[in-house]
Amino acid sequence: MRFDPVGDPKPNEECGVFGVWAPGEEVAKLTYYGLFALQHRGQESAGMAVSNGDRIMVFKDMGLVSQVFDEPTLNSLTGHLAIGHDRYSTTGASVWKNAQPTFRSTHNGGLALAHNGNLTNTEELEAWLRSRDEHAKIIAKDSMDSTNDTSLVTALLATFPGTTWDAALNVLPRLEGAFCFTFMDSSALYAARDPQGIRPLVLGRLERGWVVASETAALDIVGATFIREVEPGELIAIDSGGLRSVRFAEANPKGCLFEYVYLARPDTVIADRRVHSVRVEIGRTLAMEAPVDADLVIPTPESGIPSAIGYAEASGIPYGLGLVKNSYVGRTFIEPSQTIRQLGIRLKLNPIRDVIEGKRLVVVDDSIVRGNTQRALVKMLREAGAAEVHVRISSPPVEWPCFYGIDFATRAELIAPGMSTEEICRSIGADSLAYISLEGLVASTGVPKRRLCRACFDGQYPLPVPAGVAEEMRLNVQQEETDE
Repeated sequence: MRFDPVGDPKPNEECGVFGVWAPGEEVAKLTYYGLFALQHRGQESAGMAVSNGDRIMVFKDMGLVSQVFDEPTLNSLTGHLAIGHDRYSTTGASVWKNAQPTFRSTHNGGLALAHNGNLTNTEELEAWLRSRDEHAKIIAKDSMDSTNDTSLVTALLATFPGTTWDAALNVLPRLEGAFCFTFMDSSALYAARDPQGIRPLVLGRLERGWVVASETAALDIVGATFIREVEPGELIAIDSGGLRSVRFAEANPKGCLFEYVYLARPDTVIADRRVHSVRVEIGRTLAMEAPVDADLVIPTPESGIPSAIGYAEASGIPYGLGLVKNSYVGRTFIEPSQTIRQLGIRLKLNPIRDVIEGKRLVVVDDSIVRGNTQRALVKMLREAGAAEVHVRISSPPVEWPCFYGIDFATRAELIAPGMSTEEICRSIGADSLAYISLEGLVASTGVPKRRLCRACFDGQYPLPVPAGVAEEMRLNVQQEETDE
């Protein structure tokens, strides 16, 4: 089993996707490095599909990229194009059969697909799949072996007898929710992004080929030059004839605001701005909105570092490293003893007593989900001698679940919907607590509010959520109002 010693994991993004078309290059190794660069987006399983022009070979397994692939395996995956996938499950269990890429036989050979995001109209799509011809019904039955929306899309694409391009143009307009796809047949690489562009997807150029990836950091790692973002509602195909593109839907950009807060790597570029620079600006804004008299600003590593730097710059309070992170505790299958359970957060973070003892601290973190981590962190800092602990959060309160590919807790499990900031402050034992405002966060990104998905903060979903879920959420809100 996977163990979180504190019981309050950070929100997890569903996946990272990568694709490369590069005749003459070792595409399996390029994909390996690309997935390595995207490992932060998914740590449950990894896989890739490689084509040599005649057949598609798929290799995937549970675990990190470095655990799934070794040198002999990569050397056996030869070809001129490949797609790859890092998975964190939000739809479908964390089991081997749900690892990606998915594969289906088609009228023209085979099709492999990798997906980042989450579809919201799967029931409608399943009905459509079952309504197609007899061949489609066989594929539909096969698709039920997996419990994720990726297999459903792969099965739908496989039911069309024409080219993969034509199949995609039939299927993509019917999909609702957040999706970034890299997919392939034996000769071509394809990429597509939902009309809202909720999850990121970028296009890069190699000397002898092309790359698509979830983040620009993956392009940097494989030596590709960033060309542009894949546009919302765009389908791209790359083969021996070059690159071609078409709009399958009108663009209505709603990029995920939480990418700037936590999900994306700090060295990634989104909407022409480096994420690190945005996070520093978020810290500056937070310092102006929530000042406090203190002696030292410290981050919660690693995600709190840029905003803590910005907070220190704007406030004039010195910045310091007060916590050391163990980088190797993020994924473990060892059942902890009761003693280790009690140590909790110390498995991940350890205070530097000489730095923090006697100091009034500003502790900058990216978000509060359930509050367990912050509660344990404040307690640990006080035990290490901190005179005061003031917590500053570089995102607004997370009050709503995400249906577009982030594994937030349910609304009932989140701490913010049921408690005021003052109550949360008392709950975690801090001397003060403040969040950045939604307006301040949006302004720090430089992206207009109307072009951002902010649903986890304000409940304004850019796309309909599943009907049953929407009714449950409505009842929960009514219950909260009654309780108040």
